Amino acid sequence: MSRASTQSSTSTARRLVWRSRRISFAITVRPIAITLCLTVLTFLAALFAITLGRVSVPLMDVVATLLGYGDGGMRQQVIMNLRLPRLLVAIFAGASLGVSGAVFQSVSRNALGSPDVIGFTTGAATGALLQIVIFGGGPLAVALSAMLGGLVTATFVYLLSFRQGVTGGYRLVLIGIGAGATLNALNGLMLVKGDLDNAIAANLWLAGSLDARNWDHASTVMGGALLLIPLVGLAATRLRMIEMGDDLARQLGVNVERTRFAMVACAVLLAGVATGAAGPIAFLALAAPQLAARLTASRGMPVFSAAAMGALLLVIADLVTQYIAADIVLPIGRTTGLVGGLYLLWLLTRSKQR
Repeated sequence: MSRASTQSSTSTARRLVWRSRRISFAITVRPIAITLCLTVLTFLAALFAITLGRVSVPLMDVVATLLGYGDGGMRQQVIMNLRLPRLLVAIFAGASLGVSGAVFQSVSRNALGSPDVIGFTTGAATGALLQIVIFGGGPLAVALSAMLGGLVTATFVYLLSFRQGVTGGYRLVLIGIGAGATLNALNGLMLVKGDLDNAIAANLWLAGSLDARNWDHASTVMGGALLLIPLVGLAATRLRMIEMGDDLARQLGVNVERTRFAMVACAVLLAGVATGAAGPIAFLALAAPQLAARLTASRGMPVFSAAAMGALLLVIADLVTQYIAADIVLPIGRTTGLVGGLYLLWLLTRSKQR
């Protein structure tokens, strides 16, 4: 017969503890509550976003259409074929970037360890640009090429930062920044040398945008997020052990380098699939895990709260870009870059590390 009890941890976070004869586990209440609140806010912001646009749609019509009771008219076509795919891309791309940033910050043990800062998003962009500029591929081909480009870049950076059987820390960050700078120059060269029409399309894609997203984009990023985020969640405990030190983690039975490499691969794939669907979205992977960790007061890697925070941030950024930009059309990647740059400066000035 199991019993439940409530206790306070040293961090004053309330926990529910279940014990039985064979099994005992604890659930921290605050991260779950914060994640649920972020999810609800994302849902409400998404509903609000669907009602706005050149064709105004009442909220009740949106709800009826989403529940399958639409009238089949123009408004239903706008909701199902234009606005819903766009919002699904925003939600799942934001969630993917949030989890990807959480993994990289855990692996590198550095607040700057996000895929856009250390060059992996640039590598994904290189793969996507090859597909757009040279082959003229569709959304699925672009997403797959972005994932492949991110994986190749991550493997290269991982191997270069591998020293004395260990990788991570500032070495991973600095080598990633150097690789990203090189790939950024290569991306510029492809834009100059490519076909004019393809170069224009690629340049628009590089700005990061949710415009003209369709179900091909949405299904790709949804599939990647729904497959990979639970895998990262299952390995979160092992990553928390690694954060305490490689030697201690090995004593606790964790295969450190295998776990680290597998999680880096998952994080790169998440960043690649998000980049392939929405283009490079700057600084979201940097900010979402940090904000989630502060809200949840979590000492470990905040996987699901980072996913919820990333989804909320990208949906809100899309709303700001569309409707509160004073008639200035801004790609969403540029909007997050402007805000994220200020956040990065604040983070650097607040950092206690040398």
